[in-house]
Amino acid sequence: MNRYVVLYLATLIVLVPADFLFLGVIAKGFFTSQVGDMLGEIRLAPTILFYLLYVAGVLIFVSGSAAATAQSTVLYGALFGLFCYATFDLTSLALLKHWSWPAAIVDVSWGSFVTALSSTAGLLIANWLAPKV
Repeated sequence: MNRYVVLYLATLIVLVPADFLFLGVIAKGFFTSQVGDMLGEIRLAPTILFYLLYVAGVLIFVSGSAAATAQSTVLYGALFGLFCYATFDLTSLALLKHWSWPAAIVDVSWGSFVTALSSTAGLLIANWLAPKV
């Protein structure tokens, strides 16, 4: 199987459940208390599109290079997550009346962590199942 397909799927398979566990269970009460009725039901199409595009970005900017190592992927995964999630959260703070600094800080921290985790795990799984040639 193509290494990039393995890398993409492995990253996606780590990212999605971790994100759903954190946002849907662990931090759900926190975000509800911070932003209240701004949260609605999850809409499937944008959710799927986000994850498909985000993982493509992770491969392009973090883990897809032949030179990617576990160490570089942890660092660049965390930075990619920081920049992407900060873009959303700072824009939300600028435009949305009920977005809060605590929500932004938690979300950006989570984005950095989960992107570092999923990109590195994806790389390690790809190295195991489809080693570089």
